[in-house]
Amino acid sequence: MTLSSKLSAVVTRTEAAAATRRALVRAASELLGEGGPDAVTLRAVGARAGVSRGAPYGHFENKEHLLTQLAVNAWNSLADKVEQLRADPDATPSARLERALLTLIEVGRRQPHLYALMFSTPAGAPEAAGAANRLENQFLAIVADMVGESDALRYGALLMSSAHGIAGLELSGHLAKEKWKVGGEQLVRMLVDAIGSGGKNVDARD
Repeated sequence: MTLSSKLSAVVTRTEAAAATRRALVRAASELLGEGGPDAVTLRAVGARAGVSRGAPYGHFENKEHLLTQLAVNAWNSLADKVEQLRADPDATPSARLERALLTLIEVGRRQPHLYALMFSTPAGAPEAAGAANRLENQFLAIVADMVGESDALRYGALLMSSAHGIAGLELSGHLAKEKWKVGGEQLVRMLVDAIGSGGKNVDARD
């Protein structure tokens, strides 16, 4: 076998392994959406992906490793979207901030099991922490465009925790518009308007 053919064989194997991993992640994502974390087993994922029973174990140590990968992918996908929002030259800082918050809330609405997984994956897991930090940094940059660098952290924490609260209350059914006469979009707009019009005067006490 020539060197060229050996290299081609290596590339082919690498591409095949990458394709298998993508298929496994896609299958795991589908199972998570259908039945939550309990539905995601390496055997079920392998069957859904149409690979051999042992193939998942060649890519993921265990179920937790696979679920962490799904959380990492979700955080990175959100970070990509928020980065695109900040790069929009036609949007005002308040519009970008409002859309960034709603982007997070929308994950909870459309993919509740994935949303719960994102916030239940241990923050100390290196990959998950790195992906979450990437989103947080993009989000803080948008917040800084509104309130300035010096106030970005405290207002970022207020806004992120508020968005998470809105998403959680919506998921649990405790934020029914019929009861509160207000929806998630309106609450986000109220938060952003408050920060833009007078939130800087709020004293954050220890």
